[in-house]
Amino acid sequence: MKIGFIGLGIMGSRMAANLQKHGHSLVVFNRTRAKAEPLLGPCGTFSDSPAKLAEQVDILFTMLAHPAAVEEAALGANGFLDHLKPNALWVDCSSVNPSFSKKIAAEAARRKVHFVDAPVTGSAPAAAEAKLVFWVGADPADLERIRSLLLCMSNKIVHTGGHGTGASMKMVVNLLLGNAMASFAEGLALGEGLGISRKVLFDSLLDTPTVAPFLKSKRAKIDNGNYEAEFPLRWMQKDMHLATVSAYESGVAIPVTNVAKEIYRLAMRDGHDTEDFSVVYEYLSKALDPAIVDEESSAPAKAQLLQAR
Repeated sequence: MKIGFIGLGIMGSRMAANLQKHGHSLVVFNRTRAKAEPLLGPCGTFSDSPAKLAEQVDILFTMLAHPAAVEEAALGANGFLDHLKPNALWVDCSSVNPSFSKKIAAEAARRKVHFVDAPVTGSAPAAAEAKLVFWVGADPADLERIRSLLLCMSNKIVHTGGHGTGASMKMVVNLLLGNAMASFAEGLALGEGLGISRKVLFDSLLDTPTVAPFLKSKRAKIDNGNYEAEFPLRWMQKDMHLATVSAYESGVAIPVTNVAKEIYRLAMRDGHDTEDFSVVYEYLSKALDPAIVDEESSAPAKAQLLQAR
């Protein structure tokens, strides 16, 4: 069984490395070859194009940034879809909207290629430690065909249903993550503006039911002002936008998410696009006058500053 992997960014590179750790040889492609170098050797060869890669493999994983990138890799001038063998299996781990996932599933079926949408939950550390969660939209037989491979990269697989349901679950999950992060950042900014130290806010809030558990992992980033990306803010904004597209297509109102995604867009415009999405705290708190968040300022002074604003 020959395995191909296209898309070796923050997540894909770690996922591919875990497949290799379990003894699987890969044929890989990435637009920037340098990102593929750590995977090359006895268990990894580089292909010059998605098309050439497809001719060599039985199972293909893609982990790409957005629907346009998936479509270009699959159906572009050097796309792989016309070059996969009949009965080959394509597993798309990219975060895309469900309607797009169903569209490319149909394109695959027309070419007698089996398709699985299998986006993941988990940031870079979880990918490195093979602790991702796969949300799988697939025929049961296709899932069983790749289950052992998914377990090389994860500690949980959820079969959500047929094509597009894995992508649907990913939309729901990232909507909740993005809203929770923005809401927590806003709460921190307000608390500091009212004169509560960040330490007290973190110590008091992180173990309460009001705060999502994943936010504990963001404390060090916010405390140290080091927002090295585990999940870049621009991709969170993209996923939240795709959630709003999906909501529009299905007639569902998600007003909170529509506002939150624009907060992330403004943070992108402010230069935070490649930083971890927890940097939304930095963006929201920057609007505060430094005197407001000065722990030595008196409460009456803070109240006056707030009123003046």
